[in-house]
Amino acid sequence: MAGAPSGPQKADHDPARPARRAGRRQAAVTGRRAFPFSAIVGQEEMKLAILIAAIDPGIGGVLVFGDRGTGKSTAIRALAALLPEIPVIEGCPYRCDPADEAALCAECRTRRPLRTAMAPVPVVDLPLGATEDRVLGALDIQRALAEGVKSFEPGLLARAHRGFLYIDEVNLLEDHLVDLLLDVAASGENVVEREGLSIRHPARFVLVGSGNPEEGELRPQLLDRFGLSVEVATPKDLPSRIEVIRRRDAFERDPAGFTAHWSGAEAELRNRILAARTRLPDIALPDAALERAARLCLALGTDGLRGELTLIRAARALAALEGEAAVDDAALRRVAPPALRHRLRRNPLDEAVSTTRVERAMAEVFAP
Repeated sequence: MAGAPSGPQKADHDPARPARRAGRRQAAVTGRRAFPFSAIVGQEEMKLAILIAAIDPGIGGVLVFGDRGTGKSTAIRALAALLPEIPVIEGCPYRCDPADEAALCAECRTRRPLRTAMAPVPVVDLPLGATEDRVLGALDIQRALAEGVKSFEPGLLARAHRGFLYIDEVNLLEDHLVDLLLDVAASGENVVEREGLSIRHPARFVLVGSGNPEEGELRPQLLDRFGLSVEVATPKDLPSRIEVIRRRDAFERDPAGFTAHWSGAEAELRNRILAARTRLPDIALPDAALERAARLCLALGTDGLRGELTLIRAARALAALEGEAAVDDAALRRVAPPALRHRLRRNPLDEAVSTTRVERAMAEVFAP
């Protein structure tokens, strides 16, 4: 369970300032105040997977499956207030990174001088009923009628660039939208060719999906695109259930006060994310860790090498978060279930759930 501060955070300056800044950052993205990430009770694997994806977006996204009402969407939407702001090119609808010349959109490549600004990390919801135009972008009809100018109106993929694209009930997403997401996720670029428009813009985002397994399985092609898969469940112990209710009730009665109470914990976690991103390139990867990862995937019979690559990247991000200098067995064991459980083949002779199979393989591979 996440630790709660003993009282409102004190500082030499206005104690409510961090909370107000976090509230403005979150409201700028979603239009409403979110429950603080640090205040979420339990669900440690889910929170860790989200933090790992925030430290290394190249891991490939997070899939969260579990019971209704277990904090899945709460945790994802809390990201908007938690994550530090990013530098963007002022006026660019895609929030291009001024430090990444190769990834600039066509307009930014010709625009000089480039003025920079700071902006919140976007956390964008993709509704199940969204149209293809809403997702990809389309001709700006209003401007075309008013000014006679063909102009592109960016879609949800443009808004999610350099941020998070969240799909609730992802297992119910229509097949044609799944195909679109697979294409863009593979290339990191959105290409729109329609109505006399030819637009190409960067669209790199962390895909986050949540759902209830009782409502259907995910298409294998989309499932494979998620770097980490976590399982959440309703708390079984009485103290955890009471604490969940207490914190949620306090938040609903006084959102601003509750956010201010947790502002210190949020700032501390935000600083840990920033420090981890800085340390990430310097985290050592010993040959022993590579061998352990390969042996584990061999023991589980995972297809391809994406399992090993994700396992290593996740372990490196965890080491950076924990302030370690190198990937070790402890990091590999901790991230192996979310990195591998959704990559296992079905075995008609083994009815054990995927998590049990991963834990059984780890016991063999990591045995002294």
